[in-house]
Amino acid sequence: MFGELKKVPLRSIWAHEAQDFTPWLAENIDFLGKAVGLELELIEEEASVGSFSLDILAKDLGSAENVIIENQFSQTDHDHLGKLLTYAAGFDASYVIWVAETIRDEHRQALEWLNHRTDNKTQFFAVIVEVIQIDESKPAFNLKPVVFPNEWQKSKSKSKTSQQPSAKSEKYRNYFQNLIDDLRTEYRFTSAKAGQPQNWYAFASGISGVNYGANFCQGNKTRTELYIDFGSAEQNEECLLHLKDSESEIEAEFGSTLSWEPIDGKRATRIAVYREGSITDDEQLPAISNWHVENLLKFKKVFSNRLRLHLR
Repeated sequence: MFGELKKVPLRSIWAHEAQDFTPWLAENIDFLGKAVGLELELIEEEASVGSFSLDILAKDLGSAENVIIENQFSQTDHDHLGKLLTYAAGFDASYVIWVAETIRDEHRQALEWLNHRTDNKTQFFAVIVEVIQIDESKPAFNLKPVVFPNEWQKSKSKSKTSQQPSAKSEKYRNYFQNLIDDLRTEYRFTSAKAGQPQNWYAFASGISGVNYGANFCQGNKTRTELYIDFGSAEQNEECLLHLKDSESEIEAEFGSTLSWEPIDGKRATRIAVYREGSITDDEQLPAISNWHVENLLKFKKVFSNRLRLHLR
């Protein structure tokens, strides 16, 4: 009636850790993001820290903070724990992720201790990677977090002298917490789990250098956007112009006029839609949130395939 569930040795899928598994993990970084509740975008593989090389350097789009990812086959060891802390310091990382086939109890306890003792801007994760199979079925991978930050502990352990967010920053945090919870649970749009005390939040598009954004702007305006930054002003402008060639078709599909914008003083470009609204207008916040959700979903629907075709 039931098949036999069994684990498959990682080396039967990825022959070599550095040459096979690390590139696979980098290419599928969105799955790791979903596992730990972050919107991850790849920055670099084998990123140098002195004479050492970090497996994967990434960015959390929701906070724009650095994420370091170190992976290894078999069980965790002291050597990788030391490297992990070295890389965290070298890249001033806010998120530290250790991926391994087995997490030893000593290392689990060490990361839990760091989560308890460090400030709330530094968070440590341990993730088990496994491949499973039912009888002779196609194998499937699973990324299972076994250590993750305890936000309650961190908030309780902060020093009384630490700087507290302003009331307005907390309003931003609460707004975006509700927004990402809605997008994650109702629409599976994001894997993000933590709102930030800032006036914007970015979401992965699946294409490095492009993200979707929800923002509050100056002058009682709020914005939903497609934000383009491949690291080159020329490439960003070329992408914007390529999409703008189909402006009439895109706006008809989107259902409204869009703003096609080179951004003054920045190399990035954006395509955006605006409405009136402020974080201080409590009565309008539910309507603004619904508007952000509606337009984020439309941006993804309208631009996702066009961007992939353009970037082939």
